[in-house]
Amino acid sequence: MLDACAELLDESGYEALSTTRIAERAGVAIGSVYQFFPDKRAITQELTRRNVEQFVSRVGRRFLEEDYRGWWEAVDAIIDEYVDMHRTVPGFKSLHFGDVVDLNLLDSDSDNNTVIAGRLRGLLLKEFGLADSHELDVAVLVAVEAGDAVLKLAFRHDPDGSPELIAAAKQLIRGYLSRELRAWTASARAAGGA
Repeated sequence: MLDACAELLDESGYEALSTTRIAERAGVAIGSVYQFFPDKRAITQELTRRNVEQFVSRVGRRFLEEDYRGWWEAVDAIIDEYVDMHRTVPGFKSLHFGDVVDLNLLDSDSDNNTVIAGRLRGLLLKEFGLADSHELDVAVLVAVEAGDAVLKLAFRHDPDGSPELIAAAKQLIRGYLSRELRAWTASARAAGGA
Protein backbone atom coordinates (compact mmCIF):
# COMPACT_ATOMS: atom_id res chain seq x y z
CA MET A 1 0.00 0.00 0.00
CA LEU A 2 2.85 2.38 0.77
CA ASP A 3 4.45 1.67 -2.59
CA ALA A 4 1.12 2.30 -4.34
CA CYS A 5 0.77 5.57 -2.42
CA ALA A 6 4.28 6.63 -3.46
CA GLU A 7 3.61 5.89 -7.14
CA LEU A 8 0.31 7.81 -7.10
CA LEU A 9 1.90 10.79 -5.38
CA ASP A 10 4.52 11.02 -8.12
CA GLU A 11 1.91 10.64 -10.86
CA SER A 12 -0.88 12.90 -9.58
CA GLY A 13 0.15 14.71 -6.39
CA TYR A 14 -1.34 14.75 -2.91
CA GLU A 15 -4.61 16.48 -3.80
CA ALA A 16 -5.58 13.73 -6.27
CA LEU A 17 -4.58 10.96 -3.84
CA SER A 18 -7.40 8.93 -2.27
CA THR A 19 -7.67 5.74 -0.28
CA THR A 20 -9.75 4.27 -3.11
CA ARG A 21 -7.02 4.96 -5.66
CA ILE A 22 -4.39 3.51 -3.29
CA ALA A 23 -6.45 0.33 -2.83
CA GLU A 24 -6.93 -0.03 -6.59
CA ARG A 25 -3.23 0.47 -7.32
CA ALA A 26 -2.17 -1.91 -4.54
CA GLY A 27 -4.69 -4.53 -5.71
CA VAL A 28 -6.38 -4.79 -2.32
CA ALA A 29 -9.90 -4.20 -1.05
CA ILE A 30 -10.60 -0.75 0.34
CA GLY A 31 -11.31 -2.39 3.70
CA SER A 32 -7.70 -3.58 3.79
CA VAL A 33 -6.52 0.01 3.48
CA TYR A 34 -8.85 1.12 6.28
CA GLN A 35 -7.68 -1.76 8.45
CA PHE A 36 -4.28 -0.05 8.68
CA PHE A 37 -4.92 3.59 7.73
CA PRO A 38 -7.98 5.73 8.53
CA ASP A 39 -7.33 8.19 5.68
CA LYS A 40 -4.85 9.35 3.05
CA ARG A 41 -3.05 11.55 5.57
CA ALA A 42 -2.25 8.53 7.75
CA ILE A 43 -0.86 6.50 4.85
CA THR A 44 1.15 9.51 3.67
CA GLN A 45 2.47 9.94 7.21
CA GLU A 46 3.64 6.32 7.27
CA LEU A 47 5.28 6.71 3.85
CA THR A 48 7.08 9.80 5.16
CA ARG A 49 8.32 7.87 8.22
CA ARG A 50 9.62 5.16 5.90
CA ASN A 51 11.42 7.80 3.81
CA VAL A 52 13.01 9.36 6.90
CA GLU A 53 14.17 5.98 8.17
CA GLN A 54 15.57 5.12 4.75
CA PHE A 55 17.36 8.49 4.55
CA VAL A 56 18.91 8.18 8.01
CA SER A 57 19.86 4.56 7.31
CA ARG A 58 21.51 5.47 4.00
CA VAL A 59 23.44 8.33 5.61
CA GLY A 60 24.45 6.09 8.53
CA ARG A 61 25.65 3.39 6.14
CA ARG A 62 27.79 5.92 4.27
CA PHE A 63 29.27 7.11 7.56
CA LEU A 64 30.27 3.51 8.34
CA GLU A 65 31.61 2.68 4.89
CA GLU A 66 33.40 5.91 3.95
CA ASP A 67 36.17 7.85 5.64
CA TYR A 68 35.64 11.60 5.89
CA ARG A 69 38.37 14.13 6.57
CA GLY A 70 35.87 16.16 8.53
CA TRP A 71 32.24 17.01 9.14
CA TRP A 72 32.13 19.11 5.94
CA GLU A 73 32.54 15.98 3.81
CA ALA A 74 29.81 14.33 5.87
CA VAL A 75 27.53 17.28 5.06
CA ASP A 76 28.17 16.70 1.35
CA ALA A 77 27.33 13.00 1.79
CA ILE A 78 24.07 13.91 3.54
CA ILE A 79 23.09 16.22 0.69
CA ASP A 80 24.12 13.61 -1.89
CA GLU A 81 21.79 11.06 -0.25
CA TYR A 82 18.92 13.56 -0.24
CA VAL A 83 19.49 14.30 -3.93
CA ASP A 84 19.73 10.61 -4.82
CA MET A 85 16.51 9.80 -2.94
CA HIS A 86 14.77 12.69 -4.68
CA ARG A 87 15.79 11.20 -8.02
CA THR A 88 15.21 7.51 -7.30
CA VAL A 89 12.81 6.81 -4.41
CA PRO A 90 9.14 6.80 -5.44
CA GLY A 91 7.10 9.36 -3.55
CA PHE A 92 10.12 11.18 -2.10
CA LYS A 93 10.08 14.01 -4.63
CA SER A 94 6.41 14.60 -3.83
CA LEU A 95 6.66 14.35 -0.05
CA HIS A 96 10.27 15.15 0.83
CA PHE A 97 9.98 14.70 4.59
CA GLY A 98 6.24 15.30 4.74
CA ASP A 99 6.30 19.10 4.78
CA VAL A 100 4.30 19.22 1.56
CA VAL A 101 1.37 17.65 3.41
CA ASP A 102 1.81 18.88 6.98
CA LEU A 103 4.72 20.59 8.74
CA ASN A 104 4.09 18.40 11.80
CA LEU A 105 3.53 15.13 9.94
CA LEU A 106 6.37 13.27 11.69
CA ASP A 107 5.78 14.57 15.22
CA SER A 108 2.85 16.55 16.57
CA ASP A 109 5.18 18.55 18.86
CA SER A 110 7.99 19.36 16.40
CA ASP A 111 8.00 20.36 12.77
CA ASN A 112 9.42 17.87 10.28
CA ASN A 113 12.75 19.65 9.73
CA THR A 114 13.34 19.77 13.50
CA VAL A 115 12.89 15.99 13.60
CA ILE A 116 15.30 15.57 10.66
CA ALA A 117 17.81 17.99 12.25
CA GLY A 118 17.73 15.97 15.48
CA ARG A 119 18.44 12.73 13.63
CA LEU A 120 21.29 14.26 11.61
CA ARG A 121 22.70 15.98 14.71
CA GLY A 122 22.84 12.58 16.40
CA LEU A 123 24.77 11.09 13.48
CA LEU A 124 27.23 14.00 13.47
CA LEU A 125 27.74 13.80 17.24
CA LYS A 126 28.42 10.08 17.04
CA GLU A 127 30.69 10.27 14.00
CA PHE A 128 32.72 13.40 14.77
CA GLY A 129 32.59 13.65 18.56
CA LEU A 130 31.21 17.18 18.60
CA ALA A 131 30.17 18.37 22.04
CA ASP A 132 26.43 18.34 22.52
CA SER A 133 24.96 21.78 23.16
CA HIS A 134 22.06 24.07 22.47
CA GLU A 135 24.26 26.00 20.02
CA LEU A 136 24.85 22.82 18.00
CA ASP A 137 21.10 22.14 17.98
CA VAL A 138 20.40 25.60 16.59
CA ALA A 139 23.23 25.41 14.02
CA VAL A 140 22.09 22.04 12.66
CA LEU A 141 18.44 23.15 12.55
CA VAL A 142 19.32 26.33 10.62
CA ALA A 143 21.52 24.30 8.24
CA VAL A 144 18.69 21.81 7.61
CA GLU A 145 16.13 24.57 7.00
CA ALA A 146 18.42 26.51 4.65
CA GLY A 147 19.55 23.38 2.81
CA ASP A 148 15.97 22.15 2.47
CA ALA A 149 14.88 25.43 0.89
CA VAL A 150 17.75 25.54 -1.63
CA LEU A 151 17.41 21.86 -2.52
CA LYS A 152 13.66 22.28 -3.15
CA LEU A 153 14.57 25.18 -5.42
CA ALA A 154 17.10 22.96 -7.22
CA PHE A 155 14.33 20.48 -8.11
CA ARG A 156 11.54 22.97 -8.75
CA HIS A 157 12.21 23.31 -12.48
CA ASP A 158 14.69 20.50 -13.07
CA PRO A 159 13.52 16.93 -12.30
CA ASP A 160 17.15 15.82 -11.78
CA GLY A 161 18.01 18.88 -9.69
CA SER A 162 20.02 21.82 -10.91
CA PRO A 163 23.71 20.92 -10.36
CA GLU A 164 24.47 24.61 -9.80
CA LEU A 165 21.86 24.92 -7.04
CA ILE A 166 22.83 21.61 -5.43
CA ALA A 167 26.44 22.87 -5.29
CA ALA A 168 25.18 26.16 -3.84
CA ALA A 169 23.30 24.26 -1.10
CA LYS A 170 26.49 22.45 -0.13
CA GLN A 171 28.48 25.70 -0.13
CA LEU A 172 25.82 27.50 1.92
CA ILE A 173 25.63 24.78 4.59
CA ARG A 174 29.39 24.28 4.80
CA GLY A 175 30.00 28.03 5.10
CA TYR A 176 27.33 28.54 7.72
CA LEU A 177 28.34 25.56 9.86
CA SER A 178 32.04 26.46 9.58
CA ARG A 179 31.37 29.93 10.96
CA GLU A 180 29.07 28.64 13.69
CA LEU A 181 31.37 25.82 14.81
CA ARG A 182 34.41 28.12 14.81
CA ALA A 183 32.60 30.74 16.90
CA TRP A 184 31.21 28.09 19.23
CA THR A 185 34.63 26.41 19.68
CA ALA A 186 36.32 29.77 20.32
CA SER A 187 33.75 30.77 22.95
CA ALA A 188 34.02 27.34 24.62
CA ARG A 189 37.81 27.67 24.77
CA ALA A 190 37.53 31.21 26.17
CA ALA A 191 35.07 30.06 28.81
CA GLY A 192 37.33 27.13 29.73
CA GLY A 193 40.40 29.31 30.01
CA ALA A 194 38.75 31.99 32.10
